[in-house]
Amino acid sequence: MSARDWQVFDSAELMEKVAGSEAKILEFLRVPSLSVSIYRLPAGCKDMQAPHMEDEVYYCLEGKARLRVEDKVHDIAAGSILFVRATAAHSFFDIEEALTVLAFFGGG
Repeated sequence: MSARDWQVFDSAELMEKVAGSEAKILEFLRVPSLSVSIYRLPAGCKDMQAPHMEDEVYYCLEGKARLRVEDKVHDIAAGSILFVRATAAHSFFDIEEALTVLAFFGGG
């Protein structure tokens, strides 16, 4: 097993890198089958993302908001796990508390 076979990340360090008053995304892992980013949206921020070409899973680390996927709306908070299929229109809104999520993108 080589060092390229595994990596360890510290969520507190990653959260520091995206802290602040503006929306930020940081991709911290990319391998052929997977990409992982940390995404932060401050309270009141507008999420401007467009549909992705890959399936995606979000894990909410902190915050409180709503997620619209196509015509359905979901309340989310710390601990929520959300799946969004490739090409589905989706965005976070009504961000009441700064929202930080891990976003896992499937390769393909």
